[in-house]
Amino acid sequence: MPGTVTIAGAGIGGLTAALTLARRGFSVTVLERAVALDEIGAGIQLSPNASRILVDLGLGDALATPAVVPEAMVVRSATTGGTLASAELGEAVARRYGAPWWVIHRADLLAILAAACRSESAIHIETGVTVTGLALASDGVRLDLSRDGERNSATTEALVGADGLRSAVRAALGDGAPPDFRRRVAWRATMPMEAVPQALAGGRLGLWLGADAHCVHYPLRTGRLFNIVVLLKADAPVEGWRAPGDPALLARRLAGWPAALREVVARVDDWQCWSLADRPAWFGPERGPVTLMGDAAHPMLPFVAQGGAMAIEDAAVLADEAATTPDDLAAAFRRFAARRKARVARVQALARRNGAIYHLKGPAALARDLAIRVMGGGIVASQDWIYGWRP
Repeated sequence: MPGTVTIAGAGIGGLTAALTLARRGFSVTVLERAVALDEIGAGIQLSPNASRILVDLGLGDALATPAVVPEAMVVRSATTGGTLASAELGEAVARRYGAPWWVIHRADLLAILAAACRSESAIHIETGVTVTGLALASDGVRLDLSRDGERNSATTEALVGADGLRSAVRAALGDGAPPDFRRRVAWRATMPMEAVPQALAGGRLGLWLGADAHCVHYPLRTGRLFNIVVLLKADAPVEGWRAPGDPALLARRLAGWPAALREVVARVDDWQCWSLADRPAWFGPERGPVTLMGDAAHPMLPFVAQGGAMAIEDAAVLADEAATTPDDLAAAFRRFAARRKARVARVQALARRNGAIYHLKGPAALARDLAIRVMGGGIVASQDWIYGWRP
C-alpha cells in the first residue's frame, strides 16, 4: 500500500510532485523553508512536454485563464534588427504535440499548484520549515528540522529533495559543493503592455541575439503584462537572488541595439538581477528512500527554457515509479533516477551550448545567423525530442 512521502521544497517541482504522488494514493507532506508560498522572478515558459502533464492533472482550465499562448517565436539579430527566423506556436504547436505552449507568470503557476495541493486531503503543506540534516534509519529517513529557529526531528518513510539550486537536502546527502557560476547574469522586469513600443507589443515570443548578450520577451497575464529578460556576460556573480540592477549600466551595455528594445529598457526602473549557475546532474546516493528532483538534482541555464519543465517531467516519472513499487520506494527512486539522468543531462548540455551560441560576435555570429535563417520555421521542430516527450 502507498505510504507517506516528505517533499522538501514547495516550488513548481515540489508541488507538482505532491500532486502526482497524491493522485497515486500516497500521503504527502511538503516542507517549505519560506514562511509563505510565493515565487521570485516573473515569466516561465511551459512547453508541451510540461503542459500536457499539468493538463492531465486537471489543471488545464485553471492555467489557461492567466496563461498566454504565444502566436509565434521570432528570432532577431540585435545587431541589425533583422528577423532571422519565425516559427508558429499557438495552434501549430497544439496540433504537432497534442498540448499547448503556454507562457505564464510564475506566481500564477505556483498559486494554481498550491490551490490544487490544498484541495487534496492527502497533501499537507508546512511553511517556515527547513531540513538541516538527514540520516537513513531502519524505518525510513530521520530528518533534522528547523522551525522558527527551534530544532527538532521527524521520521518519514521517504524523502524527495525539491529545494532548488542551493539544495540543503543535496548538501546533507554529501554534495555540498557550490553551484557553478556560468558567467551570465539575468536582468528581469515586467511592465504594462500599453507602455511597450508597437514594434514589440503583442502576442509573440521574441528572442534577440547580440554580442555577449541576448534578450527574451513575451506577454503575460492574458497579454496585460510584458515580460523581458536580458542576459549579459558577466565576470562576477551578483549578490543574492534579487539584486537591483542599475538601468544606466544596462543602457550602456545595449547602446548599439535596435531602438525599440532600447526604448523598452529605458522605460524600466526596477530591474531584478541574479546570477546564472548550474551543476552536474545528481539524484543522490543510490541507497535508501531518498532522491533529488528539479533544480536540486539538475539545475540548468535558461537557454532552452526547460528548467521548470524538467522539474514537472520529474514529478510525473517519480510518481510512476513510486506507484509501481509502493512498498519499496528506495528501488522506485533508483529507477526514477535511471530514467531521468540521460535526458536532463542532454538538456543541460544544450542549454550551455545555446548560451555560447546566443552570445557570439564577429564572423562567428554571422555564421550563426546564416544557420538560423536556413533553419527558418523549423527551429521548433528541431527540438521535437524535448517537446514531444511523454511520461
